[in-house]
Amino acid sequence: MANSERKHPQNVPGPWFVDDTCIDCDASRQCAPDIFGHVGNQSVVIRQPETEDELARAARALLICPTSSIGVTGPKPTFDGLFPWEIDGGVHLCGFNSVKSYGANSYFVRRDSGNILVDAPRFVRRLMHRLEDLGGIADIFLTHRDDIADAAQYAEHFDARVWIHEDDRDAAPFASDILRGSERQRVRSDVLAIPVPGHTKGSVMFLLDDRYLLTGDSLYWSRTRGELSAARSVCWYSWEEQTRSLEGLLDLRFEWVLAGHGDRHQATPEVMQASLARLVERMKQSDHGLEGSAVTW
Repeated sequence: MANSERKHPQNVPGPWFVDDTCIDCDASRQCAPDIFGHVGNQSVVIRQPETEDELARAARALLICPTSSIGVTGPKPTFDGLFPWEIDGGVHLCGFNSVKSYGANSYFVRRDSGNILVDAPRFVRRLMHRLEDLGGIADIFLTHRDDIADAAQYAEHFDARVWIHEDDRDAAPFASDILRGSERQRVRSDVLAIPVPGHTKGSVMFLLDDRYLLTGDSLYWSRTRGELSAARSVCWYSWEEQTRSLEGLLDLRFEWVLAGHGDRHQATPEVMQASLARLVERMKQSDHGLEGSAVTW
């Protein structure tokens, strides 16, 4: 629970607040960027929610926060039915982000061929029971070693297959299905696995329905830039490899970027390809300070 005695001093006055345990994962700002802002190295409340929609978005931010740093004094909002939150076409944001993955997003996808979990949230009963109601989980796709969180518990509970690349397998020894090499692989009729070494050696993106690109920590939409972005400061394996991996996506058509860290966004395939091309050029010039020296949300 957030501690009202540890409120950040730059919260605007009112019942909603963020305390000083925030780890700056950006998840709250993704849910409600007009309510939660960025000050120094954490989120704060920049405007108190008032309308029913604003209160619902603030409540989502509270539930998604991995460190329980968001609080509200006085009457509590309704939390029922906020997560999983459908974004588009059966693709849901799970919420309940885990501190084990530094607050990374995870996604639940409903499909007749079997439901999918991409990366994993905290294992909480409220979410688990909701996923049961939605048909359970057939496959868990792990984009890389950092965002595994409580995947093992979800896999055991739902008897789900777990996929990860062999180069990150040591972080998920419970995985049942191992991706190998650098070639794209269609792992289901509706899912294409795309190895993208760089952020970690075993990073993988998953393209769903040739429309939704689930990118892990390799690619995200920057609200500040209004562009696709990547961050060198949190590249753990090789920035040069990450640059080559993203350049290799330029033949890919997709409409959605759904990131682990960083914002999600929808645009036409043409807009996405053009933005990706500009990003790759910035990354190639990053030794000159043009991209990647810090995370640009």
